Amino acid sequence: MRTKYLKPLIQKTTAILLIAVFCISNSYAEKKNLDEGKDPIRTAQEKLNEQLTNETLSTLITYVELQNQLRKEIKSLKRQLRTAQSEPEKADIKAQLEKADKKLKGTSKNLEDIAANTDLDLIRVNKEIPFNLQRELFSLLEPALKEMKHATSNVRLKSQIREKILYYEQRIPILKEALHNISTLNRANKNKKIKAELIKMNKAWSKQLVFIESELQAKRLQLEKLESQEITLKGSTENFFKDFFQRRGWTLIQAFLAIIVVFIFAKLIRVILTRTIKGYRAEHRGVQFRLIDVAIRFATFLLVLIAPMIIFYIEEDWVLFSLGILLLIGMAWTLRQAIPRYWGQLELFLNVGPVREGERLMLDGIPWRVKHINMYSMLENPVAGLSQRVDIDDLVDMRSRPLNDGEPWFPCKRGDWVILKDGVRGKIIGISIEMIQLIQRGGAVYTYKMSDFLSLSPKNLSKSFRIKETIGISYAHQKESTSSIVETLEQTIKKRAIDEGYEDIVQSIRVEFQHANDSSLDLVVIADFKGSSADIYNRLRRSIQRWCVDACTTNKWDIPFPQLTLHSEET
Repeated sequence: MRTKYLKPLIQKTTAILLIAVFCISNSYAEKKNLDEGKDPIRTAQEKLNEQLTNETLSTLITYVELQNQLRKEIKSLKRQLRTAQSEPEKADIKAQLEKADKKLKGTSKNLEDIAANTDLDLIRVNKEIPFNLQRELFSLLEPALKEMKHATSNVRLKSQIREKILYYEQRIPILKEALHNISTLNRANKNKKIKAELIKMNKAWSKQLVFIESELQAKRLQLEKLESQEITLKGSTENFFKDFFQRRGWTLIQAFLAIIVVFIFAKLIRVILTRTIKGYRAEHRGVQFRLIDVAIRFATFLLVLIAPMIIFYIEEDWVLFSLGILLLIGMAWTLRQAIPRYWGQLELFLNVGPVREGERLMLDGIPWRVKHINMYSMLENPVAGLSQRVDIDDLVDMRSRPLNDGEPWFPCKRGDWVILKDGVRGKIIGISIEMIQLIQRGGAVYTYKMSDFLSLSPKNLSKSFRIKETIGISYAHQKESTSSIVETLEQTIKKRAIDEGYEDIVQSIRVEFQHANDSSLDLVVIADFKGSSADIYNRLRRSIQRWCVDACTTNKWDIPFPQLTLHSEET
């Protein structure tokens, strides 16, 4: 009974002791590793390196076996070539021999690269390259291209390896299916000649399969090594640009300072010329001054390009020098197609082109005076108070003409009162290139696009204006309608204008017989007023109508009914 309970207890105790011993031993081993300076992460890296080494050795063994098979195949093909009778057969054997020899060279190269685990192309003997003028001319670009190639070497290499792996993976199933079909035919075949051909085909495709599988294994191993090295290369990849500027920072600073010195020197020359040469900064300069300005600008442009290149050459930084040359080649290629355009701009800058300073041109439906031409030219409309800065390139396709005395620039200016075709009358409170704003008496504001405003033919009242009001009298006054009535009505209106305080704004008032209407004899009142009274334009019209009716009432002139024809006429 005691043995029955004692035995499980002993087993449990023994298990606990074994677990404790195992834990203690592991702890001791870890402590020993730490004492000996072994880092667990480092140990994992060593295991990974050992695994990669074993895989490398396995791949090398596969390549050696493949080389032996290829050498045997080459020997066999050479024997067949010696015994071949027909020319087509010899040509076929030679093609196979060339293909096998190429594969052998490729496997030898791969064997060396995998064993060395580095790029051996640098130490392999290359054939002497014949002289090539074009290659020599562009040899200056090599440092920059090599720098960019080096920066992207791992990415490009991994991409190439992945493409190769995909290429082999797609062909292995096809080869296996072909070998399976050949084996199936071989088992079902009874003909000895066909069997020999099938065996020959099976042997050839088996070699091809072994070759492709070996290549696939090698490429996978290369890709695995590259991806494992990414752990150590990650930092250098991320800091590539940082390292680039750290190594070349002082050179870049010197180049930047050289550009600043060139600009300061050019600015100093302009200041000296402005202070010493009279008329150098005049509004309308002569061609000789413009030529000097062009020469300074061109020299500044060349020095800005050349100064950094000189710094790169002195510092012997061929990468930056090559990048500078590449940039200059790109600029030259761009300028090649833009030279005609720049020539037109040069003509404008010298004031000998189709657009010239002080002349008039049309832009956006508005006339402008060319105030001055520079890299950014200034146009102005003196009446509207508008000005705009225009790139000199925008003027290349335009034409200007000399100014004539009395030419209109704009229908109105700020503060003027205008009447538009749509009947709106108001004071101009805002003029811009895009829109016009006017305000009516009472405060209503109208806004028009510039093109719409000009299409409404605004009538400006601010200089002076004329009001014409017509009144019809009965044919009963036919005898006096062209004489005494005209004189009496004129005197009455003049007196009323003075009495009501309009004397200072009235320029002239006269009354004339207009015409014989169907049921009335029409008289017209023609009154001219100063522009200062444009804001009360409608009030003046109403006053004239009122004065006419009062005159008819006072002098007992009948106004025909219902033909009461009090209305206004436009001048």
